[in-house]
Amino acid sequence: MPPERVITDDAPRTDNPYSQGVVAGDTLYVSGYGPVDPETNEEVDGDIEEQTDRVLDNIAAVVSEAGGDGLDDAVKLTVYVTDLDDYERVNEAYGARFDEVPPARVCVEVARLPGDVRVEMDAIAYLG
Repeated sequence: MPPERVITDDAPRTDNPYSQGVVAGDTLYVSGYGPVDPETNEEVDGDIEEQTDRVLDNIAAVVSEAGGDGLDDAVKLTVYVTDLDDYERVNEAYGARFDEVPPARVCVEVARLPGDVRVEMDAIAYLG
């Protein structure tokens, strides 16, 4: 079966040449999302915890659109932050969203993110 593109209005859309998510077999690859409200297409106001929540909401929306169970189906996330001093606060907000089996994760500091946001994440989810 060829890969399938995932499109939802519940996560920010882009004019750039990439998909919100792509399903290949039982695996969903979710593109990177910053703390952007899908209704306004603007970065959410608030602290890094609120921004982390918005990022995770965006990822959950793509997973749900693909037929998954939101963040419960996430098996791997990569977290990008522009300041590792935010690590503990991002980690606290992130940890509050996962129960018994949190996904594998990498967190890296980067010089800059699109839109000059402070946090972005991409994900891999298992839909089997």
